[in-house]
Amino acid sequence: MYPFVRMALGIWKARTAPKLGPFGTYVSHHRCWPWDIDMWMELNNGRTLTLYDLGRIPLAQVNGLLSMVRSERWGLTMAGVVVRYRRRIRTFERFEMRSRLLCWDERFLYIEQSMWKENGECANHAVYRSAVTDRNGIVPTERVIAAMGMAGTPSPETPDWVEMWLHAEDARPWPPMQETVQQ
Repeated sequence: MYPFVRMALGIWKARTAPKLGPFGTYVSHHRCWPWDIDMWMELNNGRTLTLYDLGRIPLAQVNGLLSMVRSERWGLTMAGVVVRYRRRIRTFERFEMRSRLLCWDERFLYIEQSMWKENGECANHAVYRSAVTDRNGIVPTERVIAAMGMAGTPSPETPDWVEMWLHAEDARPWPPMQETVQQ
């Protein structure tokens, strides 16, 4: 089930957090609960992606994106993610989540997120390809950036490793091939 209560609490806490500039890092603290785990008693990989919402949405609130999206009647959507898992987060373990806007291109915003264990080790790291949408589809990021009061602000340089991921995504066939299975 989606963590609605945790999300509401996160948004409630973010309302009094200091406002971040567009490139500030939003830091939040969480715990791995029994409903977040898999059969190995650790944070489930799919649940990790869901929990990243608990950093992204409050980030959008403290940097002004969420109120702008609401006022324009726009929406937020995900168009892709690349994740690296390196350390286990066990049941009841506390962790810190760091979320920030990394860069953008003409269509997408790239959001970097990571979960850090109390001993300082990075447990996992994700980069999301996100879009702002309206009833006609994707809103160009130039328009989004202008609506946030940053008209003419250039994107930070896209890191090489993100460029390589995007190149791999462009080479990936879509729709995927449908294999038929003979019985």
